[in-house]
Amino acid sequence: MNRVQSRGSQWAALVALVLALVPGCKRGIARQAPPPLATVTVSRPLQQEVVRWDEYSGYLSSPQTVIVNARVSGLIEEAPFQEGAIVREGDLLFKIDPRPFRADLDNRKAAVAQAQASADHTRADFRRSTQLLEAEVIPRASYDSTKAAYEEAGASLNAAEAALETSRLNLQWTEVRAPITGRVSRMNVTVGNLVNGGSGQATMLTTIVSIDPLYCYLNVPESAALRYQELALQEQKSDVAGARVGCFLQLENETNFPHQGMIDFVDNQVDVNTGTVQIRCEFANPTTLLTPGLFTLTRIPASGRYHALLIPDAAVNTDQNERYLLIVGSNDVVQQRPVKLGSLFGNLRSITNGLKPGEQVIVNGMLSATPGAKVDPHEVPVSTESLDALETIAAGAPITQPPSAMRTAAESVRNYQPKRTSEDRTFLY
Repeated sequence: MNRVQSRGSQWAALVALVLALVPGCKRGIARQAPPPLATVTVSRPLQQEVVRWDEYSGYLSSPQTVIVNARVSGLIEEAPFQEGAIVREGDLLFKIDPRPFRADLDNRKAAVAQAQASADHTRADFRRSTQLLEAEVIPRASYDSTKAAYEEAGASLNAAEAALETSRLNLQWTEVRAPITGRVSRMNVTVGNLVNGGSGQATMLTTIVSIDPLYCYLNVPESAALRYQELALQEQKSDVAGARVGCFLQLENETNFPHQGMIDFVDNQVDVNTGTVQIRCEFANPTTLLTPGLFTLTRIPASGRYHALLIPDAAVNTDQNERYLLIVGSNDVVQQRPVKLGSLFGNLRSITNGLKPGEQVIVNGMLSATPGAKVDPHEVPVSTESLDALETIAAGAPITQPPSAMRTAAESVRNYQPKRTSEDRTFLY
């Protein structure tokens, strides 16, 4: 009996303990706070007037490349130029021993004097023969012989004078001078060596390339070439070269495209193998920083100015072939919005469809933002640093400029015309 009462009291104590714990658990559950909202950074699209740019890889080339060859054979006595330096048109590069040519010139002068004396003598004989023939003193045969001797002496004088001019030229060609202004290469032949002249096995002495201005050659897609043609037509020009479309260049170690030039040539046909057209830009190079053969990145305006909605390119998300943005709508609820992308301006992307001005676009914290969920948005303005750099380029020169704008620096220090046809020429000296 006592055992039954003891077991009943134990059950009663256990039930009382459970009833005491249940209200405490309910109070603990009631105190638990909801999870915090995800914090995201949002920006409103920037409305800006922009110019769309195309970028191409290209290479620099010299308008004039001259191979300097020896025009006469002989011994190199002097080479008074500095390798790799800038030489002016007419500067002395090499001097070949002139003594054999000076002696030959003196010999030719003596031959001319001899031929002149012979011509004078035969001319006097011819005059006397003419008078005697008129007086019927000499036969016709004697007159004909005197006349032939006179004409032969005249021809010999002409040949002697031509040989004298050739000798004079050979003596002049012993001084090899720069035919153009530009940068000279190394000496292929040093002082003390014999060189061959003439047009057959002429010795190449050095090369010279013009460096101001320089050409930059680009291969652009035919679709881009058609757009440039449309720009030219808007300027009421028949072609791109006539419209003087601006272009900008930077080297591998440069930024913001500091070199300004213009398109001055478009090839007359499309390469059917690559679907590209070759375009040439002309750049002034008064500082001689640009060097023929360097690879470049060139930027060409592909449109006029137009208004665009710009957001950071990092805010664009990808779902297979679809591009979308995460928009913070009413009540701070995230929306997934498909959009159509436009051109890239630095690190800003233009949106052509799917985005309205003033909407809040998530630019940071996208991994924690789920479509349909509420977030805690913090707004920051869109950084325009990269766009300002592009606008600085566009403001530095309009899309088209007068031709004289690119020639002021070059004309002040050069003796040749920058618009000469680009071709490799071989000069024999």
